[in-house]
Amino acid sequence: MAAVPALQSVPVNLGPRSYTVQVGSGLLSGIGTEVAEKMGERKSCAVITDSNVGPLYADAVLESLRAVGKNAHLITVPAGEASKSLLSAQTVCGEMVRAGLDRKSFVVALGGGVIGDLGGFCASIFQRGIPYVQVPTTVLSQVDSSVGGKTGVNLPDAKNMVGAFHQPLHVIADVATLDSLHKREWNEGFAEIIKHACIRDASMLEAIDAVADGAGDMADLIRRNIAIKAAIVEADEYETLGLRALLNFGHTLGHAVEAAAGYGAMLHGEAISLGLRAAAWLSVKRAGLLQTDCDRIIALLQKFELPTRLPEGFDTDELLRITRMDKKFETGKIRFVLLPKLGEAFVSKDVTEADLIAALDEIRK
Repeated sequence: MAAVPALQSVPVNLGPRSYTVQVGSGLLSGIGTEVAEKMGERKSCAVITDSNVGPLYADAVLESLRAVGKNAHLITVPAGEASKSLLSAQTVCGEMVRAGLDRKSFVVALGGGVIGDLGGFCASIFQRGIPYVQVPTTVLSQVDSSVGGKTGVNLPDAKNMVGAFHQPLHVIADVATLDSLHKREWNEGFAEIIKHACIRDASMLEAIDAVADGAGDMADLIRRNIAIKAAIVEADEYETLGLRALLNFGHTLGHAVEAAAGYGAMLHGEAISLGLRAAAWLSVKRAGLLQTDCDRIIALLQKFELPTRLPEGFDTDELLRITRMDKKFETGKIRFVLLPKLGEAFVSKDVTEADLIAALDEIRK
């Protein structure tokens, strides 16, 4: 990884719910100082993590928190998408009660997207809501899920169906944690990075290419992605104006594929990669995206070894059934994000189920 500045900050301006995302290397050792400043007199906290991340980073976080007088309790769940469930939320909240946490406590979510969503959700419902800090440790969570306040868990057939908007009080993205990722986990995060470039900043595609070739600045790329996400969240925090829905580019069919595969069988970014290919193809058919730009998206996904062909065994009717339950359906109509050109996106209500079937047929090729 290229040398990076000690700290870069991205503000998320949401009035009284504003916070800062810190991006840099070696930030975990200073988390106690940051948290002490943000949490003030709140003394007790739950550090929620998983069985993969905990052995790597939990001790450093606990030590830093305890050094500033915080009474930190470690709660570890099994790694994987299966832990993003109502049952896991119940288990975590139960452990928080047994540890003596109350409404004056707080949560530190240490891990990838599953932990960020689960930890944030538990913070949103425990004692009717307590503050939390996001400490994302994967590419995917640093550029996407740790920012914006969407928390939640999955139902067996529908991803993120139960949740709440609950903004973090602070986000600490330590890029040094990315060095411990397996290649497959590293690669999956680039589905969301490519998505951000597609919907908001086409010039970022060159920076993504550079990172793929080993010559780019990963920390700066993460910062640019966080800035894109922050700007969209600032404009449409609760997804009532249609702007935040642009972040769902590639997610309508991507989420359906992920659910149909069985949570954990396919990584989130891998499923979204398939959704991106389908959405890019539909953008050519429905929104005037150039075929060469569609091909560029597909080539970049392949550069990170992300799937662009739907594996055998996925039934079209089952995928459509899951898609109909998605939050992106309103009064029976699909809200599907399309690209008229790279760097611009809009939400269309003109995409039909026949279009989805055609797109699924395309990505089977």
